[in-house]
Amino acid sequence: MFSIIVPTWNNLPYVRLCVESIRKNSAFPHQVILHINDGSDGTLHWAQQQQIDYTHSPGNVGICIAVNEAGGLAKENYIVYMNDDMFVCPGWDIMLVAEIKKLNTDCFMLSSTMIEPVNHNNPCVIHKDYGQNLETFNESLLLQDCNKLVKDDWSGSTWPPTIVHRKYWHITGGYSIELSPGVSSDDDFAMKMWAAGCRIFKGVGSSRVYHFQAKSTQRIKKNNGRKQFLMKWGINQSTFNKYYTKRGQPYAGPQQEPPASAMRRENFRAWLKRKIS
Repeated sequence: MFSIIVPTWNNLPYVRLCVESIRKNSAFPHQVILHINDGSDGTLHWAQQQQIDYTHSPGNVGICIAVNEAGGLAKENYIVYMNDDMFVCPGWDIMLVAEIKKLNTDCFMLSSTMIEPVNHNNPCVIHKDYGQNLETFNESLLLQDCNKLVKDDWSGSTWPPTIVHRKYWHITGGYSIELSPGVSSDDDFAMKMWAAGCRIFKGVGSSRVYHFQAKSTQRIKKNNGRKQFLMKWGINQSTFNKYYTKRGQPYAGPQQEPPASAMRRENFRAWLKRKIS
């Protein structure tokens, strides 16, 4: 049904749980594709033992190159990008499939809804602590609660797990490697989808994944993604989220072109920011 891309960097306990949850809690069979950065912690050997499709780099190449390389192995019509520290809940794929069937287009960007243990005031997320690491993870309680938690559909799909049609993965060229190792690459990909005609950026409230927030980005030197986004697209990342995808607002249908009055002000702010950067 889906080709699920999971980049990982020496994070074997988490990626193993992620893959196990996909196998155990999915209603449909899916192709899982890892991109293994390094893999000397045993990830490479484990993937071979498990007969999981994978690509490999001897060092950490970052998110953008990793997902693009893994995407080259995708066999299914829909490509999902998922983090290695995620645990999918039962029914996560049923809800995405049901949503896709309701659409009359293959030009869309959907997200599952993350359940996260730490509250960062993100309106797109369900905040509920079922463990901040594997040692404290309460899987049984999560499975008991996950479909009872209330969350409506929301606007602004850019965060993993995201799903797009493979056609649009290729039209947009995947993730932009100039943003390596990957800060702001999710918003950049969404902007490329917008440029390709996508107006459906929908977070599906009933499709749930648990996210440990054990980010590999803590181990790398980050790129200045916000500045790169501004220089590339001529608008601030915050403008794109507010006026284009309307991130965090209740989902009210396909997005419309931003109002001209607001964009004149935002474009001037972006022009001024580029001048002083």
